[in-house]
Amino acid sequence: MKFIEDIFSSRSKKDGSFLYNLYEVLGFKVKNVSLYKSVFTHRSMNLKDKFGNDINYERLEFLGDALLDSIISTHLFKQSPQGDEGYLTKMRAKAVSRNNLNKIGKSFKLLEFLESQVKKEHFSDNIYGNLLEALIAAIYIDQGYKKCEKFVAEKIIIPFIDIEELENKVISYKSYMIEWCQKNKFNYDIKECIDTGLKENGQKYFAMSFVLNGQIMAKARETSKKKAEEKVCRRAYYALQDKIID
Repeated sequence: MKFIEDIFSSRSKKDGSFLYNLYEVLGFKVKNVSLYKSVFTHRSMNLKDKFGNDINYERLEFLGDALLDSIISTHLFKQSPQGDEGYLTKMRAKAVSRNNLNKIGKSFKLLEFLESQVKKEHFSDNIYGNLLEALIAAIYIDQGYKKCEKFVAEKIIIPFIDIEELENKVISYKSYMIEWCQKNKFNYDIKECIDTGLKENGQKYFAMSFVLNGQIMAKARETSKKKAEEKVCRRAYYALQDKIID
C-alpha cells in the first residue's frame, strides 16, 4: 500500500507507527500530525507550545463535545420527523451519554495511543469518551466540518446509535423512577438509612433505600450518596419490572 510506504519513508519510525494506527481508526490520511498528537497527550506530560500554552487533549475535548452534539442532533432531527423537542433532547442525551461514548472510544482502542505519566490502568473508562471527543475536534480542525460529519456518521452513528434501542435505554434510573412514580401518582421516597455493612480500608459508605407506597422495594450502598441513589433506583427498577410499562 503506497500510503504505508509514504508514512515510513517520510516520518520517523515512531511517527510512522502512530500515523498507521491512526489511519486504521480514521480511514483517511491526516494533514496536521501534531494536532492529533495533542489529542493523545495527557496533562501529566506537562508539554507546552512555543507560546507557553498547555499541550493536551482537554481543550479539544470541549470542542469535540459541542461538535458531536451538533452532528447527532442533526441526525436525530432528520431521522425522527415526528419527535418533539423533549423527545429529541432525551434521545441526544442517550446517544452522547458518557457510558455510550466510553464504549465507542474503547472499541477504537484509543487509550493505546495516549502519552501519559500516569499508568494506563489507573484511568477510569471516562478517558475513552474524553479522547473520542478530542479526536472529533481534531478531525474538524484538520479536515473541515463535512469530513468530521462523515466520520461521525460512518464510525459512530451507523454502528453504535440505533434509534429504536435508544428509545428503550435508561441512562439515569433515579430520574426514570421519579418520573414513573410521579406519572402514576405513587408515593415514593429515596432515603438514607443506617449502613450496617462492612467497611473496607476505612472507606465510608452511604446506604439508601427506595420506598414505594410505604414499602421498601430495594436497598443499596455505595461510596457516595449520588452513586447509592442511582444504584438503589436501578435495583427498584428491576424489582418492579413487571409493573413498569413505558
